[in-house]
Amino acid sequence: MSTEVCNETDVEVDETEFVDLAAWVLRAMHVSPGAELSLVFVDPDAMETLHVQWLDLPGPTDVMSFPMDQLRPGTPDKPTPPGMLGDIVICPQVAAEQAAKQGHSAVEEMLLLFVHGILHLLGYDHAERAEEREMFDLQRRLLLTFLSSR
Repeated sequence: MSTEVCNETDVEVDETEFVDLAAWVLRAMHVSPGAELSLVFVDPDAMETLHVQWLDLPGPTDVMSFPMDQLRPGTPDKPTPPGMLGDIVICPQVAAEQAAKQGHSAVEEMLLLFVHGILHLLGYDHAERAEEREMFDLQRRLLLTFLSSR
């Protein structure tokens, strides 16, 4: 699996931790080792521009996902084919604000947002209550098992 990380902010980010998390999540979701993914950290102004351009919503948001090849989770005996999952964009400043409200670190929030973004690239959504429960339970389980394995 190939994960490219680009930090366009002044916020210090341990890129290796995000690459390792991507590998963990994609293996757990039975995504082909040939899959590609990119993660970009941006400042609030850049995130606001994306938020307005793509969702017509004001202000910066925490995370946005841009799927490419419409890959879906595989199974142990039939992983997804290789392809480009897409791009995930995270705003560390918005993540830090949310983390402070939730009582955990900004890094933990960004890791959670990254898992959330990956699941969106794999076709998960949270528009309906049942979808939200499924997606949020899965993202929590994936992140906790990753963190406990370190």
